[in-house]
Amino acid sequence: MRIMICEDEKHLADALVQLFARERITADVFYNGNDGLDNAMSDIYDVVVLDIMLPGIDGISILNSMRREGVTTPVLLLTARDALSDKVRGLDSGADDYLTKPFQTDELLARVRALSRRSSSSLIPSDELSCGDIVLDTASYELRCGANSIKLGRKEYDVMDLLMRNCGAAVSKDMMITRIWGYDSEAEDNNVEVYVSFLRKKLAFLGSGVSIRTLRGIGYTIDKT
Repeated sequence: MRIMICEDEKHLADALVQLFARERITADVFYNGNDGLDNAMSDIYDVVVLDIMLPGIDGISILNSMRREGVTTPVLLLTARDALSDKVRGLDSGADDYLTKPFQTDELLARVRALSRRSSSSLIPSDELSCGDIVLDTASYELRCGANSIKLGRKEYDVMDLLMRNCGAAVSKDMMITRIWGYDSEAEDNNVEVYVSFLRKKLAFLGSGVSIRTLRGIGYTIDKT
């Protein structure tokens, strides 16, 4: 899962990246409103954590642009202000939640969990994902089929996680690269192909009836038969 943080306090922003990394959540960070707007409008993130006071474009303007263009990504606003009028303005602009600085990290994670439950995809992973006869343990990175199991590497896990969360649906290579390697990554199609090949071999090793099918010109999908 991937989130975006737009926060001009560099020490705080970098600390949040480390916090989310411990929760197995990848965070892209931007330190000004102009970069924040460009990336928030990409609609590739599961949640946006957005400071109100930013150099360049302010957080409320970013939020207004997102909602005006139909970007429905859940947004958690961060600000040092605690006036009721600021909270109302943020929520009326389309924010999903509001957190005043300074805050406790446990509270931030709790609010992110709440946002994830409102969205179509869960940011905080459940213990297991299942598709057909396979089960992916999101805590141990183990892929299981019946009594057989095998440990996945981090990128293998990320690819399988994305495919299983979209079980039966098409997942494009562009989506994989963006979600797993990052928006500004230099990863290419062959990076995806390598990890899909690894996963196919591990599914065969497990004796699973699940297969990863190539959709020519599109990407991949999981077949459960």
